Formats: sequence, C-alpha cells, structure tokens
Amino acid sequence: MIKQFEDNKRFATALFGGEFPGHGVFINNPFGNGIMGDFSINDEPISSRLDRIERDYENAVRFHEELGDDTVPFVGLMTGTGVHATAFGCPIVPFEGSNPAARPIVRTPAEADALPEPDMWSTGLGKHLELVAAVRERLGPDVPVTGPDMQSPMGIAALVWEKAEFLAAMIQAPDAVHGLVHKCHNLLKTFIIELHKTAPSLAPIHCPAMWAPKEFGAALSEDEVGAISRAMYEEFGLWCLIDLSETFGGLFMHCCAAADHQYPAFKKIPNLRGLNRAYQAPGPEPALRAFGDRTVHMQGVDLASCRRFLDYDVPGVRFAFCFGPQPLDDAKRTLEAARELCPRVG
Repeated sequence: MIKQFEDNKRFATALFGGEFPGHGVFINNPFGNGIMGDFSINDEPISSRLDRIERDYENAVRFHEELGDDTVPFVGLMTGTGVHATAFGCPIVPFEGSNPAARPIVRTPAEADALPEPDMWSTGLGKHLELVAAVRERLGPDVPVTGPDMQSPMGIAALVWEKAEFLAAMIQAPDAVHGLVHKCHNLLKTFIIELHKTAPSLAPIHCPAMWAPKEFGAALSEDEVGAISRAMYEEFGLWCLIDLSETFGGLFMHCCAAADHQYPAFKKIPNLRGLNRAYQAPGPEPALRAFGDRTVHMQGVDLASCRRFLDYDVPGVRFAFCFGPQPLDDAKRTLEAARELCPRVG
C-alpha cells in the first residue's frame, strides 16, 4: 500500500483508539465505489460488477493520493437497509428515486414465534460475502472493503415485523419481541463473524464511510430508538449492542432517530468508538457533552458546519469530519481550508 495511506491508517487508529492526533478530515471522492443500486436484490452476476469496482477503486486511489486528505481508499459495498431482513424471507421493494426497502412479513406474535432461525447464505447477505471474496480475488487480499448497511438487531426486527404492531408488542407480547430480536442478533453476529473471515482487510464503518481498524469493532445503524423509552430500549435492544461491542472490540454507530433521551443508554456500550448522529432540535451539544473524549463524533459537514462544530467548548472532543464528494480541484481548496481549522497534533 502507498505510504501515504499507511500513514493515514496510523492516524485513524490513533483518532479512534489512541492519543489524540488532531481532528480527521475526510473528503469523499466522486467515483461511487463501483456500486450501482443495491446489488444484493437483483440477479446480475457478481462478475459483471468487478470491472467497474476495479476502475472506481483505482480512480479513488489516484484521487486521494493527489489530494492528501486523511482517507484510506476502500471498496464500498453498500446495500439497502433491508438486506438482513431478506434472510427471514422479507421481499425487497424498489422505489424510483429512493432506496429499496424491506416489506414486513410478520404482523402477530404467533407469526414472530413461528419464524425459523434464518439461513443467510441463500439471501442478500450470502451475495454480499460472495462479492467481497470476488473483489479480494480481483484487487488483492489487502484491499479494504466495507460491509452492507447493517442495522441493529432491534432495527432488523422492526423491518421483519410491521412496525406499529412491533412497537405495540413490546407492551402486549414482550416475549415474542425478545424471541425475534434474539434471532436477529444471532443472524447479525454470525454474519459479522463470516464477514471478518471473508475480508481480513474489512473497513467496518458504513456511515459515514471512512476507514478504521477492523479490530476496533463492528458498525451498525440504530434508527428505531426514538420511538421508545430508555427503559424499553434497555430491555429490548441495548444488550445486543453491548454484546456486539464486547465480541468485536468496539462499536461504531449511526443514529438518525430523535434519540437524545437514549444517551445514558448509549453510554453503557463499552468502547463506543464512533457516533454519527442526525441531531434533533437541541443540536449537537448534548451529544458532544454526553460522550466527551470517549467517542469520535463522525459528522458529514461543509466548511461552515465544520466551524460551528469546532466552536463548541467541549474538552477533549474528537471529530472525524466527512465532506461530500467533489471534483479534485474543489477538494483541494476544501482540504486547505479544513486543515487550517483542524491541524494535526504533534
């Protein structure tokens, strides 16, 4: 690997788990990482995608080598959020101009109890592992690759079980909810173990996309927690994230729910290394003060919002700033301005 990217790996390792090296500046390249649409839900052969994946990865390497930001180029193999729900038999429905979504197949506690433990190999998850293996064979065993858009076990359950009925069942039929969440947890944990075997060079963070050491943990989205109380979350969902963090060495989490009330629960997750939030009305300050220097705040920004984040007087706070895709000349200007705001330490 190019020395610049090895240096960037050391920087990210320190940012997410070592002595503070300065805030991270990551600028997305405009090449799309080789994926058109959700590859996990169509019958197009895996081999038909490899030429574009290779071309986009090589373009990304050249882009970031010339740019000089903190990015470690990777092959992004993103899917829709429903990829885990397919293992339970949920169909994926495409929507023009929007992301595909899983259609729930459970409406009653009895139907939830009747669901068997899923077989991931015949679904979109198996297809993802197949594509990971093919990419590594084409581009080499050390190329960083990402996982799919992984949802939490409780989030997967809320895709499989019609959501309003699922939330009502937390009160009316909690045993059935626990049973389905356990099945989803077993599926997700088994998939991550297989993903680690298939991709020793896994780049685990999916949102926002940036490299971190695989040993620093799993990554997932926890997007249903805004609809329930902290007590309900701690009963039905939090234990899963604690177990995943303890199993894989940490956790990176995206959460776009109105979930400020869940911060005391999130703080119980050991080694919560990175948090990406879509903030509600109070803005970012509650999260910055809740997690201090124990968690890197991974934020999509422009230069104006980058300055606003840095204006918060929170001792020890760490940021990984992720700027949107832009042409190389524009990216160079963005990086120059961002480096003035976020100089390296030491």
